[in-house]
Amino acid sequence: MSNTKIIVAGPRGKMGSEALRMIEKQDHFELVACVDHKNGGLAVKDIEYLPNLDAPIYEDIEQCFQEVEADVLVDLTTPEFGYKHTRLALEYGVRPVVGTTGFTKEQLSEVEQMAEDKQLGVVIAPNFAIGAVLMMQFSKWAAKYFPDVEIIERHHDNKLDAPSGTAVKTSELIQEVRDQKKQGHPDEQETLEGARGADVDGMKIHSVRLPGLVAHQEVMFGSTGETLTIKHDSINRESFMTGVKLSVEKVLSLQVLVYGLENLLE
Repeated sequence: MSNTKIIVAGPRGKMGSEALRMIEKQDHFELVACVDHKNGGLAVKDIEYLPNLDAPIYEDIEQCFQEVEADVLVDLTTPEFGYKHTRLALEYGVRPVVGTTGFTKEQLSEVEQMAEDKQLGVVIAPNFAIGAVLMMQFSKWAAKYFPDVEIIERHHDNKLDAPSGTAVKTSELIQEVRDQKKQGHPDEQETLEGARGADVDGMKIHSVRLPGLVAHQEVMFGSTGETLTIKHDSINRESFMTGVKLSVEKVLSLQVLVYGLENLLE
């Protein structure tokens, strides 16, 4: 069985560089190129803190697809570039695994249609940590019995989107089992706008951004005389690599878009 040939977009980012180290450790994975907005013409090994790999770096992703044969694109960039890269990958017959959050519902619908038309798998995961996926699933289960719920997500201060994709995905899963409900006092007023967070079907989502954080979320449920908190913490970005590896392996046999790592778990 031949190695899975992988292109990584965003190799210098904290997630991207961790993905390179994960690929380097796998006997059945091969890094064939990287896409970066600078350092074009260099190899990965030429960048001081990246692994000693010979894969070339391209600044133009379309040129990369034209010149490099690949099976999978692992995109760990930004919502704007992640969407563009995903569409281009499908056009060139490369299966995308995307850890970039912030896709709109319209963009997800477009990618879903492209995947079906091309019969190519796509995995878009708001969170690649297995524990975070379990946290979301447990929260969905709990919401059947605790409809009063607030989500508090905390991330590093370089994160571009708020709320996080994980928080949005959690709220979507909860909405599947929870009727819309306005929480708190019916006459509640914010004396400072935004104090109660974003509102999703009456649920509240709060985003915290501070240096020193990685990725953290707690889902708080309240009922008569009791509360329940389901919490997950990613201590470092290595926690996401099990999910990235699983997604690369699974996407090869898919012919549709899969949104959320939970859909790949047994």
